[in-house]
Amino acid sequence: MSKLPKIKQSKIVAQTRLFAVEELSMEFSNGEKRIYERLKAGSNGAVLVIPVVDEEHFLLIKEYAAGVEAYELAFPKGLVEPAEKSIDAANRELQEETGFAANKLTQLKKISLAPGYLSHKMDVVVAEDLYPSKLEGDEPEPIEVIQWKFSDIEQLLLRDDFTEARSIAALYLLQSFLQQKD
Repeated sequence: MSKLPKIKQSKIVAQTRLFAVEELSMEFSNGEKRIYERLKAGSNGAVLVIPVVDEEHFLLIKEYAAGVEAYELAFPKGLVEPAEKSIDAANRELQEETGFAANKLTQLKKISLAPGYLSHKMDVVVAEDLYPSKLEGDEPEPIEVIQWKFSDIEQLLLRDDFTEARSIAALYLLQSFLQQKD
């Protein structure tokens, strides 16, 4: 199982404004052949930003999530533009979605969502030393910004409107990052 399967052929079988469905003809090291499908992401990647206000607080946003047809609490996030570095994209998304920029940005980890089906990867970035700075974004309605206490993380995890796996994973990465700083 240490030898990666070979992609014998790949083709786009469906395309939307946001996604491409790619069909992969695979051959495994034991000779077994399979057809896989995956959602192919754009080549620039994405970022998720954890805005740390101070030692006691961080910021979340509440915005409409079409996939679950509900308003969800999450960390700011978005796509990296062509020729943009992920750290710069993180600061841009932070300004567009929260009205703050950061003097200090630290990339924690590159994560994948569902690696069996998605090629999408996302950089998780901590934003510290925040200051007011608003950029116009592409959101269809104003985003609610919510300050949350670190001491109330357990209550956040119990909420019905905090379900996004990327944001939950980011919370654990943040806790580890902050423990290493102490």
